[in-house]
Order: sequence, then structure tokens, then C-alpha cells
Amino acid sequence: MDSLTQIALGAAVGVAVMGRRTAVWKAALWGAVAGTLPDLDTFVDHGDAILNMTRHRAESHSLFYLTLAAPVLAWLASRLHGEPASFRRWWLALWLALVTHPLLDVMTVYGTQLLFPFSDYPFGVGSIFIIDPLYTVPLIAGVVLAWRLKHLRGLRWNAAGLVLSTLYLGWSYGAQQRAAQVARASLEAQGIAASRLLVTAAPFNTLLWRLVATTPTQYFEGHYSLLDDSPRVAWTAHERKAALITQYGQAPSVARIAAFSHGFYRMSDAGGRLYVTDLRMGQEPAYTFNFDVGTPAELAAGSHAPTLDSRRPDLSTALPWLWQRMWGKALPPPA
Repeated sequence: MDSLTQIALGAAVGVAVMGRRTAVWKAALWGAVAGTLPDLDTFVDHGDAILNMTRHRAESHSLFYLTLAAPVLAWLASRLHGEPASFRRWWLALWLALVTHPLLDVMTVYGTQLLFPFSDYPFGVGSIFIIDPLYTVPLIAGVVLAWRLKHLRGLRWNAAGLVLSTLYLGWSYGAQQRAAQVARASLEAQGIAASRLLVTAAPFNTLLWRLVATTPTQYFEGHYSLLDDSPRVAWTAHERKAALITQYGQAPSVARIAAFSHGFYRMSDAGGRLYVTDLRMGQEPAYTFNFDVGTPAELAAGSHAPTLDSRRPDLSTALPWLWQRMWGKALPPPA
């Protein structure tokens, strides 16, 4: 999730656990710090763009390492504020603020390596977009009210914000399952024998869902809104360049994206260079994680450090399309 959301979640958790054992601003401040610490790994350069992508949300998002870090952070907070008697409560508050960060990240599609170093499997539910105001606003409102209001009333507002945001996550998962049900039925009705299906929230909402189905040679993209009049999905077919995947799929950089994306990737070539694209984040033809892996000779020799060639949509057309499509208006995908 975005940094503001993680800060708000950490602050809300800190206030909820500490209660009136310390000043609300202290609990919110340390909760916010713990909530944003895991994302500092974005400043680490692992050597190339693909490694930077696939190693993000690894060590710093590991439940094991965050659990080890919690007592250190709690000791620091309790000593700085002269509250050594509250060390255990600080420990609990900051442990929860730390571990709820990767647990929330798991609900996005990116991939979070919760079990590192025991496993590098990237968990990703995909039921919520990385920025969703309906999740974030209740958290911010709850923390602000807890700070501004006296006695238990403010704490109750903070707790209400946490409950509402958690219920929204539950709603997002249920809505995702409905979209997946529609997608599978539509694939079967149209005779598309897909081996994998991705159902992920479209930007900023949980009404519209982006659908990607893959076969060995193609991928199909579609959208479904919970407000659509018909449950039939209009699929658009695109080539995965199976010949390139067969020839270069064992190259470390390509194999790394294949594993991290759970198979939702394609290869392409242009101007004598090869590209590998993670199909989970973006929308045809603009994808966030599109990598230049070099010429065929460079890829085979492993002599080229992959670089990111991110493609951004034209927001002047993408945002109006998103708004209208979200409310169930039947529209072709934006060019």
C-alpha cells in the first residue's frame, strides 16, 4: 500500500494498543514510524531493475525479522519517553504496527515475501489497489479524533476507524470472489481454455475489477464491474510471444519475473532488444513493470543489467474511462 496508508495504519494500531498509557501523539508517532519502516527497503539498490522489484518486500517485510526488530524499537520508545514500566505494552504496540504493514501489503497484487528467509514465495491477494481512499480515510479520521478528543471518546473513534477499514478489506475480498466467479463463467462460455486467472482491483476502488487470463501462447484482458448489467466479460486477446518464452525463459532475469508474477508475464521484442513484462500491474498497453533485458546475445550471456521501461497511461483518457466503467457503463478499453 502507499506510504500514507501505512503511516495511518501504524499510527492507528499504536494508539489502539497504547490507549491512555501514554500520550496519544506519542503512540501515533511511534506507530507511524513502525508502519513506514519496512518500505525503507526501496532505497536499497540490488544491482538491476528486476532484482530491485523482486527483492522489494523481502527481508524488510518478513514477519520473522520484524518480530526481532519489535523489542529493539520498543526499548527505544520506552526509554526516550521515560516509560520503562510500559516496555511490554510498547513492544506489543510496535510489533503489531510493524507486522500489519506486510499483512496489509499482502492484500495487494504486488507480492510480499512474508516468510523470508524460510521461503521467498511472494504472497499477493490482489483484492485492493495500492491506493484506496475508502480504506485510508477511516484510519486517518480515527487517529485525528483520538488526538483531538478527550478521554475514551477519541479512542473509540480510533477503534471505529480500524474496524471500518478492516471490514472494507473483507468486502474487497468478497467482491473479488464475485468477479472471479463471473470471469470463470465467461471464459467457459466463450471457449477460452485459460490455465491461470488473475482478478485484481482496478485503481482506487473495489467496484471495477481487472481480469487477466493466460494460455501458453496468449493472454486475455477484460474488466468487470459489480454494477454491470450483464455478467459477460468482453475479453481482448494478446500474444505472449511463446516462441521467445521458449527460447529465453530459462534466463535468470526472465525466470525471476515468471516466478514473481506467478506466470502472468509476456515477452516481446522491438528494435533488436528483448523485453519481459509483468502483466499484473497496469493495463494494456501500459504496464508499470516492463523490463529491457538486452539484445538476444546479451540476455544469453547475462551481460546486460535489466532496466525498467515503465509505461504510463494517458490520465486524461484513463481516469474518465475508469470513472464511467466503474459505475457499470459498457465501454471499450481506452487506447
